[in-house]
Amino acid sequence: MSYTEILYDVSERIATITLNRPERLNAYTGTMGNELRAAMRVATDDPGVRVIVLTGAGRGFCAGADMNNLNTISSQGRSAGASANKAEAATGQAFDPASSPDYQTQHSYFPAVPKPILAAINGACAGLGLVYALYCDRRFAATEARFTTAFARRGLIAEHGISYTLPRVAGLSNALDLLMSARKFDAQEALRLGVVDQVAPGAELMAAVRAYATDLADNVSPRSMAVMKRQLWAVGQLSLRESIEVGNQEMLESFASEDFKEGVAHFVEKRQANFSGR
Repeated sequence: MSYTEILYDVSERIATITLNRPERLNAYTGTMGNELRAAMRVATDDPGVRVIVLTGAGRGFCAGADMNNLNTISSQGRSAGASANKAEAATGQAFDPASSPDYQTQHSYFPAVPKPILAAINGACAGLGLVYALYCDRRFAATEARFTTAFARRGLIAEHGISYTLPRVAGLSNALDLLMSARKFDAQEALRLGVVDQVAPGAELMAAVRAYATDLADNVSPRSMAVMKRQLWAVGQLSLRESIEVGNQEMLESFASEDFKEGVAHFVEKRQANFSGR
């Protein structure tokens, strides 16, 4: 498949999706959103891909929605915004029909992707860019990266589920600060707040992300990762008892899997794991 606003590459069982509008700091458009979703589907369906990395070309990760689009909505009002959302949402069915309805909306489908998604935040990460980063399973940031929720300074609100994801990683009080003030903050503060998980100099960022991704791809059961991801994203929807019951059922099913047999065998035989994902 050919893309115009993203790049897609697979190497060593790692799919790298690069938002590719560097002249606009990878500002988001409907085309970019559609291509990103399509690439996520390709990576999901490819048995040769174990881990997905999302990053940006040039100096930015994603500077939020393209201001030209926002200007159009500003001049035309509510109907233009609603039409834009409907047009993009209509481009595909639910990413995983068996997943929670929470993960079947326009932007919230990352948790339904059964492979780990790592954000490599190489630069500016604002607005909708931060929304996407928070839907990733882990976030690595360059020292030079800068963040802002941006919405309040555009007369907008906490969009596309960030009112759910940001408090989960940063806590309610910090989320309220970052959303209401829409102030800019750097990578070190993002690390302290839990918005990102690791910080590295920009020149070393992709090496750090790929080292982590390679470990997952080479040494961890794909089946285990898919089930664990589903379990953890569902935590906010289940009681403790329900979480235990789901875990017990998943454990019984894992005992019958090929990956469980391989997990025991490679440990006993002191050799490299060779998981199949089955």
